[in-house]
Amino acid sequence: MRLSAFGFLCGGVLLNAVAQLGLKAATDATGPLFGGDVPALRRGLELLSVPWLWLALGCYGLSVIVWLVGLSRVPVSQAYPLLSMGYVINVGLAWWLLGEVPNAQRVAGIAVIVFGVVLVARS
Repeated sequence: MRLSAFGFLCGGVLLNAVAQLGLKAATDATGPLFGGDVPALRRGLELLSVPWLWLALGCYGLSVIVWLVGLSRVPVSQAYPLLSMGYVINVGLAWWLLGEVPNAQRVAGIAVIVFGVVLVARS
């Protein structure tokens, strides 16, 4: 895999991970969509006013474009496993930004994912 293709694919994965964190920040700002004392429709409308939601959706859109550029350069069987790196990025950023501390079992699972991605990327 060429470095430029790898860069585009990793950029797409990173943007997707940032989108997930943005969605979490948006729902933290409004509260759960279902349940509680606020109707889901009202909660959904509140969510539309949260800037984090729009940042997340923008990151998703951009991630698709960047991913398509990378995907146009490598076989999908080689590119798709790189999406698994999103797990690693999300856990790291959630720990750093949201204070979500991963337990030992989660860290072990992430290590298995990283090992698998390295094997596929080298094939």
